[in-house]
Amino acid sequence: MTERQIPVELYGRAQRSFHWLTVALIVVQVPVGVYMAYRGNVLNVWDTLTGVLYNSHKLVGVTILAVVLCRLAYRLVRGAPADEPTIEPWQKIASHLNHWGLYLLLVCVPVAGYIGVSLFPALDIFGPISLPAVVAPNKDAAKTAFLVHGLLAAALVLLIAVHVAAALFHYFVRRDNVLGRMIPRLLRR
Repeated sequence: MTERQIPVELYGRAQRSFHWLTVALIVVQVPVGVYMAYRGNVLNVWDTLTGVLYNSHKLVGVTILAVVLCRLAYRLVRGAPADEPTIEPWQKIASHLNHWGLYLLLVCVPVAGYIGVSLFPALDIFGPISLPAVVAPNKDAAKTAFLVHGLLAAALVLLIAVHVAAALFHYFVRRDNVLGRMIPRLLRR
């Protein structure tokens, strides 16, 4: 059996769905977060649009946290497919560190944001809907929580960039099936 004929384990349909739902939410969340912070904190514009951006960011953040917790529970119960058989041992280590770093940040970023909105307090979402507070109000502590939230979000974007770059490297340079495990139509036979 040649290297190209080694069987490849794919991520299951549920794992792929969790992955791409997370991707879609992050693709929306990051620019909304940057733009809302720019409008509110830099331009000091506190109009209806800024309010909608903040409310949307909170709602999507809570959704990301819920999806990621479900995704982690699924992974812990069902596991993940074995590593693509042709990758080097150091790449396996780097891949596992990156994946678990992504999971950690996908939990910590929304948690830090939630703590920040609890401390501020800014728990309302689109009028009558309100998030439950997890800490007592403290505007000074809220500033720190939002700073941590922003730094963690920047680290998350960095790890995502590494993740995407590695997937593209494997597809275009190494020409292996790392990316095909998440996008089966890209499998190389």
